[in-house]
Amino acid sequence: MMQPGAPEPQKKPVLVITSQVVRGGISGRGLTFALERIGHDVWFLPTILLPWHPGQGKGTRIVPPTADFAAIAADLAASPKLADIGAVITGYLGDAGQAGPIAELVEAVKRANPEALYLCDPVMGDQYGDSGTLYVPEPTAEAIRDELVPLADIVTPNAFELGWLTDCDVDSEMQALAAARHLGNERVLVTSSPALRRNAIANLLAGPRGAVAAEHAAIMDPPHGTGDLIAGLFLTNLMAGLDDEEALKRASASVFELVARSVKKGADELLFAEEQQSVVKAMALVTSRRVFEAKARA
Repeated sequence: MMQPGAPEPQKKPVLVITSQVVRGGISGRGLTFALERIGHDVWFLPTILLPWHPGQGKGTRIVPPTADFAAIAADLAASPKLADIGAVITGYLGDAGQAGPIAELVEAVKRANPEALYLCDPVMGDQYGDSGTLYVPEPTAEAIRDELVPLADIVTPNAFELGWLTDCDVDSEMQALAAARHLGNERVLVTSSPALRRNAIANLLAGPRGAVAAEHAAIMDPPHGTGDLIAGLFLTNLMAGLDDEEALKRASASVFELVARSVKKGADELLFAEEQQSVVKAMALVTSRRVFEAKARA
């Protein structure tokens, strides 16, 4: 237990590997801001440069040549400061060829600091109406599935991505839990999982000590970037020593509050800078409940 008056333990740096946008708060921009606002230094390796989220209109895509990307990943893997890193987050890939160098970098971090956590956010597709679709080329999705997901301590798919990764139906909470266990990672956080309440959003965590769901009211037409944010906040809460349920509740509350405040102000982007207190300490209340697993495994 920390002694009264003792300095708080230093938060370890986080290595973020995902897309970079010029405008908006999705992906690497939002993650970096949130993690730094909480107190983590961030190493950020972009996989692609975009002017904005593709959902906001066409834009130029700048993907580094695979050899150059592999070279800079190798530079990072050889850094004498690699052992300082406390966690790695990977998200959107610009090309299937990036998965191999990323996997080697993750493994290097793990060798340098065996306590480091690796969170894989398999950004590859989403549900649209009654059906879902990949929004990355299939070889890229397959590279994430085959090369990155098996290395991860934590995987954070949405319901569509979980179904694609496992070839399982994810139409109910029990199906989502069964698919999460089938995936096999120590912790699988299913974002936008099927909720029990009407007009609600659920985040379902299958962890080593059971399953827990956090639910809150759904907000119509939320800005993009919520999946990136909840992944990062859940990870940093675990790094801070919170148990699974509390880490999930706090992450869900922050995302819900930030989305609600952004939508109330008519924004089409998450207002990270203007509403940054929601990231640090949300006031919103999110309910959580334990999920009985026997039926999911029957």
